[in-house]
Amino acid sequence: MPTQHRAIQSRQALIRSAAQSFIDKGVSASGMVDISRRARLSKGALYFHFESKEELTLAVRDEALGALRELEEQLLRAPDPVLSASRDFTIALLDRVDRDIVVRAGLQIRPESDPEPSGARLHRRWCALFQEKAATDRATGRLPLDTDPQRLARALTTMVVGLLELGRADRTWWSREAVTDSWRQLAPAARTAAPGAGRVLRTATGAPRAGAVPQPALRGAAVRDPAGFAPRRTPPR
Repeated sequence: MPTQHRAIQSRQALIRSAAQSFIDKGVSASGMVDISRRARLSKGALYFHFESKEELTLAVRDEALGALRELEEQLLRAPDPVLSASRDFTIALLDRVDRDIVVRAGLQIRPESDPEPSGARLHRRWCALFQEKAATDRATGRLPLDTDPQRLARALTTMVVGLLELGRADRTWWSREAVTDSWRQLAPAARTAAPGAGRVLRTATGAPRAGAVPQPALRGAAVRDPAGFAPRRTPPR
């Protein structure tokens, strides 16, 4: 095996070993010797890659943030409306957290040289991404004009962070089914009415007809769902 490839493998093994130790014991209680033993590497190999535990902690965090950055870029490129795009982002995020010990540890730890937890910055970034997509959806007619992109983004961020935290004790919260059900409950709040809904009857001159009230959607007409979920039909009378 080439030396460079072996060095990369050793570094990754140490990062994973540190992540597992941080999850099991916490950063302060994790020792460098124990981390090297978990990785089945010598103490010398450990210090070849990382001069201190702080440097190793930063490596775990950066590895996790790099993995999540890929998911964020997929969210930005997603052609779907904000609700379905954020749902798919959350499913992918929680699946990655569930499967990848480095990502799971990286979201929890706070290196001593960093005054702010990694999660707090991530939450703000996710909120900004959701708000950007919501604003675009509103401008293109995928969301009602009275939708507040900032409030919707905050609601979506609250759901993502809530599921993330709940899953630390019970991983069923990280399942696809749990995420999909949560978004299904949110979807009706952002539905747009069928053509004709909210239409005010007018006279031939274009003025509102006296006593006219907004007309409901036609019974039996399909209602389009900007979240990307299956269209629903209003039952005929």
